[in-house]
This record gives sequence, structure tokens and C-alpha cells, in this order.
Amino acid sequence: MTELSMQSTAEPPARPAAPRRSRVLHRAAWIGALCVAALAGCSSTPDAEQSGVQVESRPIGEQGAVKKPVADALPKAPVGQPPISGAPIATDPVSAGKLPAVLTDPKSLLSRRSVYFEYDSNVVRDEFRPMIQAHARFLLDNPKLRITIQGNTDERGSREYNLALGQRRADAVRQVMSVLGVGERQMEPVSLGEERPRATGSTEAAFAENRRADILYDGEDKPPVGK
Repeated sequence: MTELSMQSTAEPPARPAAPRRSRVLHRAAWIGALCVAALAGCSSTPDAEQSGVQVESRPIGEQGAVKKPVADALPKAPVGQPPISGAPIATDPVSAGKLPAVLTDPKSLLSRRSVYFEYDSNVVRDEFRPMIQAHARFLLDNPKLRITIQGNTDERGSREYNLALGQRRADAVRQVMSVLGVGERQMEPVSLGEERPRATGSTEAAFAENRRADILYDGEDKPPVGK
């Protein structure tokens, strides 16, 4: 056999392995990209789909109600008066024609009924706010009770002016109680002007005693003696 014929029947040389290896790598890379994309789709937040989902609304109640101020945030009682706590005031059962005994108990802040004012003023002073707050909480605990707030003045000034000033003083006490949550139906502010002085005479001490607003509960004609 000649050299030429041996070359024509010989097995052709093997192809380089590089192209095959390249295709395998390319296919593996393509599969890996698909896996990464699938994982990213699972872990991402579907904002577009969630845009139509309704958010659960929680009704205002035990869990959703706004927290009330803690007891430390309440105004402090004046020196010599019992402190106010956040606990409800204990009262006797209210019977027809009879008020709870706590309203006349000298040891109770509720026995204090008079709010005193400066000359020609209807501004409620801070020292009387704990007492007003105690009565407001008492009324909230006893919604069947009602009060009359009587505004008074000293004898100076005209009768018409003093009636108007007494009304402003009664309204000032009513407004403080209203802010604390007492309903309007439980309060009636009226003015007595200079018609019911507690102290007689034209001294500065008598004038100061008569510049006041008294808190009276239904069935009472006047506050407890000495208050």
C-alpha cells in the first residue's frame, strides 16, 4: 500500500475539546441564572400584588385605645389636703333623696366644695384643680348625680356686673370639669352675684370669702358647713 492510500484511510485527528467544554459551561451558567432569578422572585416582596390587599383595622378598645395619663401626671393636691390617686373614689350606694356620705366626710377631698377667685377674676387657680378633679371623677363614677355650680361675688360693683362675673366664675369651673370628661347634663352653672354672701362686712377678708364658686349636689341648698 502506498503512502498516499494509507493517509486517506487513516482515522481523522480528534477535534479539540475546548468547544465542547465551552458549551457545557455556557449551559451550566444559563441554568444557574434561572435558579438565581427564581430564588429572587420568591424572596422579594410582591408590592404590586399586595397593593390590593386590605389592611386589618383594629377597633379602638382595650388594645387600641389611647393610653390615659399616668397618676404622676395628675396635678398635686395642695399642702394639707389628701392627695389624689388614679383609683376610683369609693362611694356608698346612692338611694333616693340621699347622697353618699363621702360628700360630707371631712377626711374626703369631696367635702371641699368652694373654689375661690382673685378680685374681679374668673381664672381657676391651680390650688383648686385637685378638688375639681376629684368631683369630676366622682360624677363620672356616678352618672345619675347632678351638680349646680353657683358663682358668687363680693358686694363691690353693680348688681348687673356682679351677676355677669358670678356666671363667668361658675362657667370656669364647669369648663374644667367638662375637659375632664363630665357631661353637660350633669352640670348647671348659675350666678348668684352678690346675693348670697358667706361673710358679712366690708373687710378684705370678707370680700375674699365671697369671691367663690360653690359645688352643690342635687338635694343640697348649700355646701357643707365651713367649706
